[in-house]
Order: sequence, then structure tokens, then C-alpha cells
Amino acid sequence: MKQTCGESHAGHPLADAEDVLIVGGGPAGLTAAQYLARFRHRVLVVDAGQPRAALIPKSHNCPGFPEGISGPDLLDRLGRHASLYGATLMRGQVFSLAAGEGGFDAETSIGAIRARKVFLSTGIVDTTPELPRLAEAIAAGVVRLCPVCDGYEVIDRKIAVVGQGDRALHEAIFLSRFTPHVTMLGTHASDFSTSTRRAAGERGIVIRHTLDRLSPAADGCAAILQDGATCRFDAVYAALGCKVRSHLALAVGARCCAEGYVTVDEHQQTSVAGMYAIGDVVKALNQIAVAFGQAAIAASHAHRELTA
Repeated sequence: MKQTCGESHAGHPLADAEDVLIVGGGPAGLTAAQYLARFRHRVLVVDAGQPRAALIPKSHNCPGFPEGISGPDLLDRLGRHASLYGATLMRGQVFSLAAGEGGFDAETSIGAIRARKVFLSTGIVDTTPELPRLAEAIAAGVVRLCPVCDGYEVIDRKIAVVGQGDRALHEAIFLSRFTPHVTMLGTHASDFSTSTRRAAGERGIVIRHTLDRLSPAADGCAAILQDGATCRFDAVYAALGCKVRSHLALAVGARCCAEGYVTVDEHQQTSVAGMYAIGDVVKALNQIAVAFGQAAIAASHAHRELTA
């Protein structure tokens, strides 16, 4: 991601209105930038440098990469692809966004920006379990965030799902297709209802509701229970929810659901004219392939609007 200020790749100053401002440089934002740049629009991506995809140690679920690809490598490729066709990629924070006559005004760490359209691809932040050296555990595949992405990689391994209630149950049931060794970990007996326990038991899923803490272990993770007993797992999945980065959408008055996800129509348009939302900030299957599709849909519609 380029970090220079001043003139863009196409030579126009940032003080001039962009056709599209994209907030967030994850797979969705960078794919939208590529499409829009190839449609010959002036596109600026402002990215804070914390895309969720950067946490991926290696994905074997991304179409077109049968040998797998790391999140940072994928982001680099997507960024170079968008830049090749003239999109401007800049590191920075977008502090505020306001809808005005003919477009949007953004206050950012790289200065004021005006744009005719805005794409929000600000994503989510996963709630992760407390664990020493958490970043290392994620990089090693010991702590995992998405069973849809990598359930295949834990076939027949000993897996723990940390969470409460139906969220943990649904994730555990999903993973039980890949391995018979699934345990749900909670900290209190109230974390799991009688019906949850029954549903887990019917599928051979073990429940432990006395988790005290997690600790790194050789080639895995140890769960220390409140009575001092220790259970070792090859990997731990977090089913603890997430924080949706929808504050900019809310500030402009865009509708969001009760969970905080931005509401969009079939073209990825928000309830605010000229604003689109793509990627994990929209409630859908949080997958790179889905982000690609949303970006293509939104970019194609915005192009028609810009050239009408």
C-alpha cells in the first residue's frame, strides 16, 4: 500500500473531487478499486492498515490458489492489480464522513477529500480469546477465526470452540463434519442451555463450562479448567462474535441492522444515496470470494451511475 501524499497515480491533486473514495483496503475494497480503475474512474483507497485478511497465515479456500496463499500476499497482489490501472492507494485514517451537495466530504489523516461516491469496506474486528502471544497463535493456525475458510485443514484434529450458546453450538456442529473430536468451552454453566447441551450431546460434541484460561502448548493450545485439569487441543476456534466497523455509515445516517452490519440493496447500495458497502461490514458469508463478488456488483452499478 503506497503511503505517499500529494498527487495520485493519475497526476490529479487530492484536493480535487475523486469519482470514488474507498474506505478500507481489504479484499473487497481493493477489488472494487481494480474494477473502477479499469472503468477509467478516479479512485482513491484510504486504508488504515488493519485488514482482517492480513491475519490469514495461509488460505486454501481462495479461488485460483490451489497451493494456498497468505493474507498479506493476497493483499499485496490485489493492491498491485488496482494500482496497475491507476487507482491511488494511500495509508491513512478516515475520521469523519458527511454527505453534501454532489458527493461526500471526508476528513482524514491525509487531508480533506471530496468524492462523488463512497464505498465502505471497513470490515469487522473479531473478538478473540485471551491467550498469551495471541498473534503468534493465529499465525501458527492454533487460534482460528473462520471454520468455513479452514475446516478442511482440521480434519480429525482435536478442536475446541470457545464461546457461548447457539453461536458456539452452530460452529461446533459445523466443525463436527471435519472431525469427531470437538469440545465446546465456556466459563460458566449458564453459557450453555439444556437444549444446547442436548444438541451437542446428540452429535458427540463435548461441553466443558469451567474454562479458567488458555495457554500456549507444544503444537497446540492448553485449556486449563477451574479445577486445575488441563485439556490439550490442536486448534481453538473463537465463537465470541465481532465488532462491526460501521461507525462511518451510522454517522452519515445509513441504516444498519441490530448487530451493526450496514444494510444494502441488491447493488450493495446503502440507504444513503451514493454510498455503497461491501465486504465484512455487510452481513453475509464472510468470505474472500463473497467480497470479490460484492465489489464487482457495487463497482459496476457505481460506474453506471457515474456515467449516466
